[in-house]
Parts: sequence; structure tokens; C-alpha cells
Amino acid sequence: MLEVRNLYKSYKTGSKIYPVLHDVNISINDGEFVSIMGASGSGKTTLLNCISGFISYEKGEIILNGKRLKDLSEEEISVVRNENLGFVFQDFMLLDGLTVFENICMPRIIQNGDWRKMEKEANKLLEIFNISEISDKFPVEISGGQKQRTAVARALINEPNIILADEPTGNLDSKSSESVIKSFIEVKKRLGVTVFMVTHDSIAASYCDRVIVMKDGRVFKEIINNGNRKEFLDKLLNILKDLGGDNNDNE
Repeated sequence: MLEVRNLYKSYKTGSKIYPVLHDVNISINDGEFVSIMGASGSGKTTLLNCISGFISYEKGEIILNGKRLKDLSEEEISVVRNENLGFVFQDFMLLDGLTVFENICMPRIIQNGDWRKMEKEANKLLEIFNISEISDKFPVEISGGQKQRTAVARALINEPNIILADEPTGNLDSKSSESVIKSFIEVKKRLGVTVFMVTHDSIAASYCDRVIVMKDGRVFKEIINNGNRKEFLDKLLNILKDLGGDNNDNE
């Protein structure tokens, strides 16, 4: 599904070069729910932006569904984003002048999709995320958790293979965060969608199948969830404590 091989990325300021990612190798299988964690400056957000095609990288390969992103033109990458990737952000990115239903439909409207099929799929997503009763409300009228579930539903309307989520619970309280994470689990089960999430939230990460921990731009440790969430969370907290915490970052 998704492979990252020997990825290297740096930023240049004046004459100085600042490496951010060093020889990163990860593999995500179909239908997995995987999160990336690490201290501030570890490179996790930069990694997500490279995978999405929003920023370039100097060395290595990113392969999505058998396609090497570096071989694609800007137009072809745009097609991959529209057809294979769904995006969920910390700040929801909903359009205030549209209802919940209209926000969910927006990516399909942009593509001039069939209205009847779009309506059917939007209603299915409203039901999956338990937001059918607010479909006619505007973003200002709903809670943060409902906004984020709307954003996840919108990311799924084009039936992507993988959801890339950047700190999706960062602006939510604990109850809303749990609701959003359980929504990811639901779409993984019901729709077979892969979820790749950057987070600083250990509780949210404890629901994942795997957690990849980064340190100084490298993959430091990978932890597999064997089904005991409490045990998995304890392992994760111990590793993050050794790294010096799990604070949010803006690489």
C-alpha cells in the first residue's frame, strides 16, 4: 500500500542545510491504522507532508499503490491526491457557509460527480460517523468533535485508499478525541480504509495497530498493539518518556 524507502529531506536557510529526515524506512499495509509519534523536531509532520506530495524530498522513494511519487508530474500527483488520499487536519478546514452535508459533498462537487451517487455515499458517511442529525447545521452550530467527524467524512467521500491525518485530535477534549479515533476504527472496519496519523496524543495512539516513534529525523522504535490497549499504552508512554515527552510540534 504505502512504502517509504531511505527518505532524506532537509531545509536550507541561507548557506546552512538542516537535515530533517534521515534514511527513513516505513511500510503501511492495506487496512492498517498506524500513527507516527515523536518529540518536537523529530520529523513526523515533515514525513506526512512528503507522503502527501505537498513538499519535495532529496533522496529516497515514496511508493503508493505501486506508483513512485518521484516519477509523477505535478498533474499526476494531483490526481493521486484526489483519488487515493484523504486529508484530515487539526483545524477541521470546514467551510462556514456550507452545511455539514454540503461540506462532506464538496470534494465530489468539485469533481462534477454524479449527484445521486454522491448523496447516497454522503448519507452513508453521516450514518457511520453518527452525525446524520446535524446534516443541515452549519459548522458554527456544532461541537469540535462533530466538526472533526464531518472533516473525516469529507475526506472519505472520494473513496480514498488512505487517510492522512495531521494531529486530528489536537483541538479536541478527551471525549471528542475518543469519538474521532473510534470513527477512524469504524471506517477501517467497514470500508477497509488505511489510516496514517501524526499525533502527540498517547491515548489516541493507543487505539492504533502500530505506532512508529521518531527521534531526530529517524525511525527510533516501532511498537505493535497485540490487543491489550492498556499494556500497549504503558509501553508507548515509557518510550516517549525516554525521548523526553510527546509534545506537539510544527516541523
